[in-house]
Amino acid sequence: ILNKFKNLGCAHLNSLKSFYFNIKKNQINIVYYCDTTYAFLTYINKNEYEIINSQFVTIISWMEDLLNKESVQRVIKVLRDFDSSLKVQFLNSSARTAIDAASSLNCEVGAIVKSLLLRTDDSFILCLVSGDKRCSLNKIKKILKKKDVSMANADQVKSQTGFSIGGVSPVAHLEKIKILIDSSLSRYENVYAAAGHPNSIFKITYKQLIKLTEGKEEDIV
Repeated sequence: ILNKFKNLGCAHLNSLKSFYFNIKKNQINIVYYCDTTYAFLTYINKNEYEIINSQFVTIISWMEDLLNKESVQRVIKVLRDFDSSLKVQFLNSSARTAIDAASSLNCEVGAIVKSLLLRTDDSFILCLVSGDKRCSLNKIKKILKKKDVSMANADQVKSQTGFSIGGVSPVAHLEKIKILIDSSLSRYENVYAAAGHPNSIFKITYKQLIKLTEGKEEDIV
């Protein structure tokens, strides 16, 4: 980070050898996801310890609140049990929509996984759809051989998945739900999915997503 800003002509940084965060041992996992660039910019723009400390504590407190949410913890546990290298990341801005998430992550909208809960006459089904596509109810009706398929409402999403709309994860649901995966997601080696909150996501390969969710690849868009 230092070299990046020195190369941009920030001459007053030439004498600065390093940039330190004083953190507690139990905060290391939280700090790992901290927006370090933002904290550094606060440092070089304000250059006052009190302001730096205040801004940093605010970031840490916000992330700690997210990390401690039960819905996020469920996702973290499932990911850890599946592959310890998979990590939940926290975003400064909301990832409530695929466009918002793509903007925050600087990736293509299609690489964002939308987790959409649908209701049939006797069950629920979760469709994992590429962010730049729309789920086709007609195709899903044919796949399921059901006449009545519609979007679940907010209360049903919450009761079945344990997540609120905008933060629905492909995993860690309260109830066992059959999963269909939009085959167009295979365009991307890595995809991004919500992790139990609009400000939390996780990165995973498409192949890992299939294995993790035990979902069935289908043409559903």
